[in-house]
Amino acid sequence: MPTKKEPNATLTTATLAFMSDLVDNNNREWFQANRSRYDAAKAELVRVVDQVLLRMSAFEPLANTASKDCIFRINRDIRFAKDKKPYKSNLAFAIGPGGRHSGRIDYYVHIQPGNQSFLGAGMWQPTPANLAKFRQEVDYNAQELKDIIEADAFKAYFPEAAGEVMKTTPKGYPADHPEIELLRRKELFFMHRFTDKEVVKANFVDELVRGSQIMKPYCDFLNYLFYDEKEEPVEL
Repeated sequence: MPTKKEPNATLTTATLAFMSDLVDNNNREWFQANRSRYDAAKAELVRVVDQVLLRMSAFEPLANTASKDCIFRINRDIRFAKDKKPYKSNLAFAIGPGGRHSGRIDYYVHIQPGNQSFLGAGMWQPTPANLAKFRQEVDYNAQELKDIIEADAFKAYFPEAAGEVMKTTPKGYPADHPEIELLRRKELFFMHRFTDKEVVKANFVDELVRGSQIMKPYCDFLNYLFYDEKEEPVEL
């Protein structure tokens, strides 16, 4: 007999309220006094990530990846920062093989009150070697990438392209190159934003999974280009 589908895990307005209050009281004394509120928010987030992992395992290799591997710590690293606030103003997790430290292009979810939440993925702060690979691929065969990011479903769900763009022309490419706009990209990261009302809806997990499926071809493109593509052997 078919098993009954587990109800969607949800984030609540209490979690968003805690994060909003934290922005106004970003100090250890307040945080410790409100630790139970944070623990409740973290527990909600864990349940959401558990369900996202389970459902995304149908199309991503996520075996042995647990929610604790995906969720970012709320504590900020302030050792070298001018801003000494000890806590982040958001909750976040990244879905990839092994979690947030997969070393590959993964799916990033950012939860922040004030309608600042989003699902995103793509090329962000690439190494010089990976940026060179990206530009070489655009120069050689831009159509494969364009077929992905210019597809109607992709553009409808991810209308916003973020990331640094060169004002000049990258070295080695002519200014009149037909794909000069892509070549000028130093980063190419796409986002789908969520309102606070959308974040606390019962279908939020469904939306994260659906958005990740739409994003998957772009992640696969970058992961193959950066990590999986084998260089042709040089004949001597």
